[in-house]
Amino acid sequence: MCTAFFRFSLICLLFSNYLKSSDYEITILATNIANFGGVGEWSFSALLESDKESVLFDTGFDENTVLHNAKLLKKDISKVEKVILSHFHGDHTGGLIKLRKTYMEENPDAFSKVFVAEGFFDQRYDKDGNLRGFIGGFDVVDEFIEEAEKIGITFTVIGEPYEIADNLLLSGPVERIFEDVVVSPGFFIKEKNGKLIDDQLKDDQSLGIKTSKGWYMMSGCGHAGMMNTAHKFQAIDNNDVYGAIGGFHLYRSSDDDISKTAYSLKEFGLKQLIGGHCTGIHAARKIADIASISRDNLSHGAIDTVITKDLRILRSSVE
Repeated sequence: MCTAFFRFSLICLLFSNYLKSSDYEITILATNIANFGGVGEWSFSALLESDKESVLFDTGFDENTVLHNAKLLKKDISKVEKVILSHFHGDHTGGLIKLRKTYMEENPDAFSKVFVAEGFFDQRYDKDGNLRGFIGGFDVVDEFIEEAEKIGITFTVIGEPYEIADNLLLSGPVERIFEDVVVSPGFFIKEKNGKLIDDQLKDDQSLGIKTSKGWYMMSGCGHAGMMNTAHKFQAIDNNDVYGAIGGFHLYRSSDDDISKTAYSLKEFGLKQLIGGHCTGIHAARKIADIASISRDNLSHGAIDTVITKDLRILRSSVE
């Protein structure tokens, strides 16, 4: 009897571990597409929930978008203490201050630990040399920092891969090896001699989620390029890049560039794609066709698109 019970328990444990491919359930809280009362906008944000903690990746554009959609979806984001900002653009940083102010009394550590990559706080300008910060709704970067620190936000600036939680690694700045950077149109930074040069978005970073099937890559806009970012994670730990979710800035790319990206991602092992925000539906579809991604593993991403811990896509009804 005891032996049979032990075998049954062992089988249940093994089956449970098999089903749980990832520590995290992922829910999209901000992107272009929404339904049934959700707010869609040109932005991105995703909530990662494990048994231990909740982490927010990007904070949307309008300060109320993530708040509204989280409440609609009955997500308790007061537990979020760690925030990843993929890059400085306002469509990824706009909600941070409001989120902190909303939940800081309920949870003194809510939205207080923010991780950014080197270059995030570089002051940006327009072509005439006028301040154009755009960071969290602020043109002057120092004013954004002052406002954030005044309400208890601390920033960690990283220059290399950095583990922020169990099986969550930030890429830090991504080397541009296989493809040119997607620049930041209309934004410039100043060299030491005062000369304005194009903003190359060196602060663009992505999140790598370690799963039993390999890396799951999350990007806000992927300005550093999908191929470069996939290579970065594979260099950290030589496993397939099984999945990708977020914005990948391919909506204006040529078919030749999309095809090049797709063939490369196929080599990296891509099997699942949730291409929201700036990816482009045509680009996502073309990548799926070339990389032989099944219909069940392709999503264009909407508010309440969910990736379960066993790496299934639960679609928002607009899909």
